[in-house]
Amino acid sequence: MILYTKKECPLCDEAKELIETLYHDYDIVIREKDIYEEDELIERYGLMIPVVEIDGEEVDYGKIDLFSLSNRLQKKKG
Repeated sequence: MILYTKKECPLCDEAKELIETLYHDYDIVIREKDIYEEDELIERYGLMIPVVEIDGEEVDYGKIDLFSLSNRLQKKKG
C-alpha cells in the first residue's frame, strides 16, 4: 500500500491514523510518499491528497473512508 501525502496535511494525518486501525485485521505494509519529492506526483495528486494506492490501483483519496478501505483490503485478503 502506498499513501501519498504532503507535510502539514490534516487529512493525511487522519488517513495515517485510520490505516493504523486496520493493522490488526490485515497484513499491511505502508509506504508513505511525499508528493513534493517528485514533480510528476505533484501534477498527478496535488489536489487529491491523501491518496491510498493498493496494488497499483488508486483506492481512495481526500477524506479516506474506513469502510471502503476495509472492503478493498478484504477483497485483497480473500
